[in-house]
Amino acid sequence: MSGTAAQEVLEGIVIDIPAAPGGGTIPVDKVPGGVYVLDSEAIADNTRSDVQDILSKKIPSVLLVDAGGSNIRSQLDYRGFGAGSITGFPQGLAVYQNGIRVNEVFGDVVNWDLIPTNGISDIAVVSGNPVYGLNALGGAAVIRMKDGFEFQGVEIEGKFGSFGYKEIGTQIGIQSGPWAIYFAGQHIDEDGWRDFSPAEVDRMYADIGAKGSRVEAHFNLTWAKSSAGVVAATPEDLLNIGWERTFTSPQITDLEVLMPSVNATVDVTDTLSVSGIAYYRRLKSSVIDGNVLEAGGCGEAAGEALEGILGRDPTQAEINTVLANNGVSDEQLCAEEGIEGDSVANLALEALAMANGRPIEEDDVGDEPFGVIDRINQKAESWGGSLQAVEKMELFNRPNQFLVGVSYDKGQVRYKTASEIGELGDRFVVDGSGIIITEPDDFTGRDVDVQTEYAGVYFTNTLDLTDALAVTVGGRFNYASIDLVDLTGEFDGITSSHTFERFNPNVGATYKFMPGFQVFAGYSEANRAPTAAELACANPDNPCPIESFLTDDPPLEQVVSRTVEAGIRGELNSSAGDQKFTYGVGYFRTRNEDDILFVNSNVTGRGFFFNGGDTLRQGIEARATYSWQDKLTLYAGYAWIRATYEDALEFQSPAHPLAGPCSSDPEEEICIQVQPGDRLTNVPEHRFKAGFEYMITPKWMFGADLIASTGQYHLGDEINVLPKVGGYTRVDLKSTYQVTDQVEIFGIVNNVFDRQYGLFGTLFEADEAPTEPVGPGFEFNNPRSIVPATPVAAYGGMKVRF
Repeated sequence: MSGTAAQEVLEGIVIDIPAAPGGGTIPVDKVPGGVYVLDSEAIADNTRSDVQDILSKKIPSVLLVDAGGSNIRSQLDYRGFGAGSITGFPQGLAVYQNGIRVNEVFGDVVNWDLIPTNGISDIAVVSGNPVYGLNALGGAAVIRMKDGFEFQGVEIEGKFGSFGYKEIGTQIGIQSGPWAIYFAGQHIDEDGWRDFSPAEVDRMYADIGAKGSRVEAHFNLTWAKSSAGVVAATPEDLLNIGWERTFTSPQITDLEVLMPSVNATVDVTDTLSVSGIAYYRRLKSSVIDGNVLEAGGCGEAAGEALEGILGRDPTQAEINTVLANNGVSDEQLCAEEGIEGDSVANLALEALAMANGRPIEEDDVGDEPFGVIDRINQKAESWGGSLQAVEKMELFNRPNQFLVGVSYDKGQVRYKTASEIGELGDRFVVDGSGIIITEPDDFTGRDVDVQTEYAGVYFTNTLDLTDALAVTVGGRFNYASIDLVDLTGEFDGITSSHTFERFNPNVGATYKFMPGFQVFAGYSEANRAPTAAELACANPDNPCPIESFLTDDPPLEQVVSRTVEAGIRGELNSSAGDQKFTYGVGYFRTRNEDDILFVNSNVTGRGFFFNGGDTLRQGIEARATYSWQDKLTLYAGYAWIRATYEDALEFQSPAHPLAGPCSSDPEEEICIQVQPGDRLTNVPEHRFKAGFEYMITPKWMFGADLIASTGQYHLGDEINVLPKVGGYTRVDLKSTYQVTDQVEIFGIVNNVFDRQYGLFGTLFEADEAPTEPVGPGFEFNNPRSIVPATPVAAYGGMKVRF
């Protein structure tokens, strides 16, 4: 029964988990913190082949918080810490694949869609532990891939469903004596249920391994290519017209990754083993991002600005004076934001220009409203490795495990951007004109070389002081160097060097009071160095697109987290051995110092990063599973997560209806005042999951999963006064039938009651948004926008193994 195996691993107390990224294991019952493990069977028992979707269904404190609006590229939230593919969202989880950190070089983002899910052996999600290095503020997700020693045979799976979803996957494993080979491949193609949201993914993983009595070595290769319509949030007023509607297109992200690696483990003695990893990773990324461009004729822009200054309609002579002072004509286009001055004499306009400084006029582009297509391309290369040793020799005649290791990662990124002006047409699709904007600076293309260097030295020691008490002590020293060089010659301020270093300790203990009942407690620290994207986009006067143009910016401080957690867990079995009950309850409290936050600017589609003081994430996690023979499995999980700002802050939020004067510039009424205790946006407070699987016959399984979440505040409503993104309860149904020992058919219905709810919320300037793409009589009255969740969807398929 698939669910039974999955839940045993999820709740298991006797299994081992990774003790560090590069190797070594430790029993779960000796981990002084929260830990969840999903095996390959639990991973396969899922509707979609997306790692983040799998984790969100199985782990109480994990939830999808989808800012991008693409199923294959959604973000996940674990204890209020994020891991996803959008540069503008701080990454609070370290993610490893076969011991290699796959947080990308630029932005530390995690591209979940590049990981072949049918090739995953298991995933461990471990709470705050410094041995996992940078970004492990909330914890780490450690993914171990299969090899030919573990999987033998051939498996082919086909899955088809709603909205044109098609998936073909295969895996092959062969062992011959000390040699083994393994291959996993997947092709996924879907039309998408929202406008302009198709997705296509091809990905593969291959491994060649050799194993002797004391030596095991592997060469493996990951390759993946994906293209997705990342259609993001839509104003609620538009969703009232159609749940599938989108706001501004095109929004397309293309990715390609190549990652070969080698790893080996040598058992030097019966108690000492040494392991090492070396890798190379290349990522190519192309983002096309269509947005509204708040621009118009310079005469119109001057008139609107003067009306605000003078408190009356300006005369044509006054408008002509401003145009003459700025050396522009009425036919030229000017940005509506960024205009400065308080009189006719000193009003400064920001005229748009193309190559060679030639002004852009309305006839060059078309009719208003206008749009802009930001193109962001990067090629990132990284290489490095780790070396570690594990010694299990007894200490003071007691079981002991000591692990020590070093890691080094070198990265290089070539980052280029350009902005093309165009017309904003029907359904908010930007039709490019072919004209690249070179002025003002907010739109000027960037060409930047980024060099990163990360190094770490870490250790952890677990000693069984008694048969019941195990104590763990560990720590890691992190070093990070980030160098940026402007290659355009126009932005000297970008060229800079930044160095961060810190030692992070951890200590904890577990105690078995009796069979089936254990307590644990621990303290840990971790740090996150600012990324190149954040370091180069920290100036409110030079905001960046969410996918990050680079500007001349003040430095940022590194983020430091301090976590305390404690809990109980255990496993109870019936005397006959046919029933099992596993459980766990834990409390955690993580305080981030100098947290890096992203806020929107008054330029549509742009924002900046800043150190926002301290933030606090605290909560309770609870889980339980009951299984009876191989017939029935019941499970439930609950998480309470309270994420708050701990310092008074001033946020720019130009779309907020209660925004007022900014302390730095009282004339700018685009700021809100955050108070200690205000909630972090897009972090639901309550999360509940439950489900069952029942074997109707020895071959026929039927089950259901429930996911419920309370509401969350929109990005931009950090003062928590607007209506939330609504909470929801979703029910999924699933069934499998074993036709023969080799053939299984299955069917799945997600969101069976067709609930309409949001996965992410943000604000937009409703009074500034054009309405022409919708039609006559339409108006934007509501500043709230959300990423709508997928409606009811059905899938079916067949799995053949021989």
